[in-house]
Amino acid sequence: MSAGVYECIEGTWAAVGVVWLTGTLVSKQTARREPTSSRLLHIAIIAAVFALPFSARLHVGQLARRFVPDSPVIARTGLALTAAGCAFAIWARLLLGGNWSSSVTVKQDHRLIRRGPYAIVRHPIYSGFLLGLLGTALALGELRGIVALALAGIGWHVKSRREEAFMTAEFGAEYTRYQREVKALIPFVL
Repeated sequence: MSAGVYECIEGTWAAVGVVWLTGTLVSKQTARREPTSSRLLHIAIIAAVFALPFSARLHVGQLARRFVPDSPVIARTGLALTAAGCAFAIWARLLLGGNWSSSVTVKQDHRLIRRGPYAIVRHPIYSGFLLGLLGTALALGELRGIVALALAGIGWHVKSRREEAFMTAEFGAEYTRYQREVKALIPFVL
């Protein structure tokens, strides 16, 4: 992958970080939160997810083995997928506003959002990040990107199940209906 594509991908993920940090300033008060132990496990998984493609120290052994040819077309396709996935996640994050939290929570005066990206999938932030990580893995072209994507898929699947339980407890039949009508992560599939 060219240095320019890699820098664009790093910049895209950095922009996501800025949006996420800025968003913490408008978060509502928490009414109910997941246990700290499950939150710490998720943080550890996500730290590994982002260390894998972005740490030169992990460019070793089988992790550095290529799974696609080193091609400008593949790298630019990966960049486009990264940008599209991150944009989708940011759209979802901005729409959530004060309801968002980095941990599984129910906020005071929590509202169920079903418009925008939430009309396409129930967990559009995770869907967007997974698409972004797929693009990053493709652009990187090394197995460490695929490992990161797999770890993210597992981490966000587990977290989304906890969120589903919280939302069902909070919104009851309204959330159950939403689950029947809108797929969790991949439109029309999953």
